[in-house]
Amino acid sequence: MTDPNEALIIGGGPAGAAVGILLARSGREITIAEKSSTTHDKVCGEFLSGEAVQYLAQLGLDIRALGAAPIYGVRLARRERIAECELPFPAMALTRRKLDEALLELATHEGVYVRRGVRIDGLRRRQAVWSAQVADGEALQARSVFLATGKHDLGGWRRPKGKQNNLVAFKMYFALVTAQQNALRGWIELGLFPGGYAGLQLTEDGNANLCLLVNQKRLRACGGDWQTLLAYILDFSEHMAERLEGAVPQLQKPLALSSIPYGMLLHDSEPDLWRLGDQTAVTPSFSGDGMSIALHSAKVASDLYLNGGTSAELAARLHRELRGSIALATTTSRLMIAAPELAHLLRVWPQLLRVLGTRTRVPQTALVG
Repeated sequence: MTDPNEALIIGGGPAGAAVGILLARSGREITIAEKSSTTHDKVCGEFLSGEAVQYLAQLGLDIRALGAAPIYGVRLARRERIAECELPFPAMALTRRKLDEALLELATHEGVYVRRGVRIDGLRRRQAVWSAQVADGEALQARSVFLATGKHDLGGWRRPKGKQNNLVAFKMYFALVTAQQNALRGWIELGLFPGGYAGLQLTEDGNANLCLLVNQKRLRACGGDWQTLLAYILDFSEHMAERLEGAVPQLQKPLALSSIPYGMLLHDSEPDLWRLGDQTAVTPSFSGDGMSIALHSAKVASDLYLNGGTSAELAARLHRELRGSIALATTTSRLMIAAPELAHLLRVWPQLLRVLGTRTRVPQTALVG
């Protein structure tokens, strides 16, 4: 019924693994409870912006050695290609199954006690001690808890609603024909369609990651069926249809996730409950900044924790640093779905893509070296 460690991290994704590594390097006894026995694919665009690459390098993780695919520019398409520009930062793409495994291996090497296949069903605090209830009846106790469960809420600790709550996310890997793979290499392509938008990029194994958001109204119109939805998107977008012509799906069925509070940003937290990543801030997927926010929150949290700060200070600081970029990303996401025809403005000013790419990120002034 007791846990010898001073802190428990719930969730072994990028935010949880990163904060575990940083705390363990300072001599702290840390446990990570990860519900999955092995790393696996997740609903994620798998885009690593310059900030994410920088934080991973600080951890000592060489993502290029892991085979990460470089991304140099972004293209936007509606029915056809509208605009393209170079990214304002160096970016990479790496599958979550490979990134998560590498981070957990590094955490273990640094002395973190990584427990896999441990699902936490409940969490409560009594007399300054947290008790996390494991599905098998065990209880893990710690003075501090880092909540890093990503887009999934822990029972009894739901996040508040966001600003854009009616979207469903889907993800599928495709093996593209050689010509389309070569055309996509080095780019992330955003495709707009009535009711949603999709992102397509290559990963380290050469497959293309198609990650899309669709509102519930459009999904219902497609009968809630993936094949019908995909056919609708490809029928609308000549550009996306060209990319996926002859492509072979690499999963038996798409990954899906709903009830995501896009635009949510907390400003406070319970004592000694350190909320990280999507548990404190959820930026719309098109911005590609979710991984950067996860790693940034881990770095800020570890610094505050080691210097006697509080979880409330963490929440307040992240709110102050991220509110502008998340507000802009959420407004842009709404416009992309409600009025995708506005994207044609980018024919006149294609550099607006670069401006949005810069202003929907973790601010450079907030990054921690």
